Amino acid sequence: MGAVLAVLAGGLALGSPPASAAACGDGTFQAQVTVSGSTWTARNSAGAAVYTGTDFRAAVQAGIGSLTAGRTSIQRIVVRGNGSMSAGSRISLPSHTSLSVCGTINVTGSGSGDYAPVYSRGTTNIEVPYLNVTGTPVYGIFLRNVTNVWLGQIDMRLGAGLGVRIDNRGDTSQWTRNVRVDNVYVQGAGSHAMETYGVDGLTVGTVTARSVGESGLLLNQTINATIGTVDADNAGAGTGYAAFRMANRNGRIGSSYPNNIRVGTVKARGGGRGVFCVSESGGATIDRVDIANTGNNSVLVENCYNVVIAGVSGTISGGGEVRIAARTEFPPSSGIRFQNLTVSNTGIRWSPCTGSNNTISNVTRVNSTLTWC
Repeated sequence: MGAVLAVLAGGLALGSPPASAAACGDGTFQAQVTVSGSTWTARNSAGAAVYTGTDFRAAVQAGIGSLTAGRTSIQRIVVRGNGSMSAGSRISLPSHTSLSVCGTINVTGSGSGDYAPVYSRGTTNIEVPYLNVTGTPVYGIFLRNVTNVWLGQIDMRLGAGLGVRIDNRGDTSQWTRNVRVDNVYVQGAGSHAMETYGVDGLTVGTVTARSVGESGLLLNQTINATIGTVDADNAGAGTGYAAFRMANRNGRIGSSYPNNIRVGTVKARGGGRGVFCVSESGGATIDRVDIANTGNNSVLVENCYNVVIAGVSGTISGGGEVRIAARTEFPPSSGIRFQNLTVSNTGIRWSPCTGSNNTISNVTRVNSTLTWC
């Protein structure tokens, strides 16, 4: 026990960067939650118990509550063990909090609204280096009007809900800013694996989506984003959602679309669409695509501007056609470039013939028709 207390009391050096390569629970921390049998105990930095009982969520919240009030730098809490909580409840993170869950949170029952096992709103300096979630949450992670966020290794094997939601919809006059997400794996969500809305400054390593009901990664009204890989298998089957979707003026800065959305690779197998850009979005380059056998469009660009697919290379095989389309309520697409692609066993079509400066170059077609304005 003395060694544990020494670690607890040691604390995290103020201003130190997150150690993303460390194993879960390594390093110094200021609160710890452990389980023995069915009894959870939360201890503060002095090693004193601040909660003992059978309620996992209450134990974690008590541990968070034991961190220094009014702090201006991050303090860490580590949870060791597998716990369960209701879909109609939350673990809320205040500003300057890092939560590592070295175990799995199983969410039971059903709920509605913005409930999530990890929740934060109107805060700054939030870290979740490790999190595993199973069950039926409304959201796995829900962050609203936040700044300076780091999500590390996030794994969700779900039967409902949406994986990760990060937005500014509480106060749309303020962007959610400076969000870094290393690695998100979501399986079985009823909605999207990950969704953003109103974020300025987003860096994502990998989003892996498996058999989710809607999109793998959906960016709404998000600017200055760099995405490494979106890897989706059976995302949005039977729907118009996509492995990677941009919507609601995503990439629009002021009234223009400078290149500010950068995606390394989009891989899609089956599901709905592969790539879908819609509703006055753009300013995007996807370097590589690997899309096969989608049930809906392999690629659909609808009322978008300044979009490159693919900046480096890509293959599209089978599935629905590659298309530039238009709705009448928005200006038609312009500055769309399909390039550096091999398209097999599906067509390429621009219809209706509205818009301008849309080009196709260095595209090899195999059993593929081309209808271009």
